[in-house]
Amino acid sequence: MTALPPDALSTAFFWLDYAAVAVFAASGALAAARLRQDVITFIFFAAITGVGGGTLRDLLIGAPVFWVHRPGYIMVCVATAVLVWLLGGQGWRFRALLWLDALGLAAYAVVGTAKALSLGVPAFSAMIMGVLTTTFGGIIRDVLAGEPNLLLRREIYVTAAMLGAGVFAGLKLLGVAFWPAALIAFALALALRAAAIHFKLSLPAFLGAQKITPKGDVR
Repeated sequence: MTALPPDALSTAFFWLDYAAVAVFAASGALAAARLRQDVITFIFFAAITGVGGGTLRDLLIGAPVFWVHRPGYIMVCVATAVLVWLLGGQGWRFRALLWLDALGLAAYAVVGTAKALSLGVPAFSAMIMGVLTTTFGGIIRDVLAGEPNLLLRREIYVTAAMLGAGVFAGLKLLGVAFWPAALIAFALALALRAAAIHFKLSLPAFLGAQKITPKGDVR
């Protein structure tokens, strides 16, 4: 496997990692806005969504948890939450939640996979780390907000994360340079998620089980 160039890796992490944290933090704050919560809850939702997936990734691959010694990540979450709070009742904010989350998904799929690869994690496992980085914070957000979490919805979300992470890992195995691989993977993940939002695409449901109504009738 071709190692990631240190300069490209550091540059990518500086831009992509902070950007992904910011957009995921915004999606967390917007979820708190939908619940009409106070600013402290905004900050909590923003932080748990912004850094939750990366925290799990670092714990699993034995790396220092990225935000512990770099408080800038939490500061970005706080600033994003306060900004969303100050924007108040703008009518676009709940629709923006979907699109901000889509941008974060595409960026984090690349960042999570790249960090795992840079630490010597095998490509397939690195892809899984990319998916976990992308989805875990959103799962916590949805559980806290009382919404059906990502794994219980048939919409194309985890699939888009898998596409971005898998394409990046595969291109790196083929020796493609960091930025071309990152941009291709980012674009494909974002395009799939955007198509799912716009066209309301979802994966087929399992047809092998019968549905039981509350009265016990089988349909």
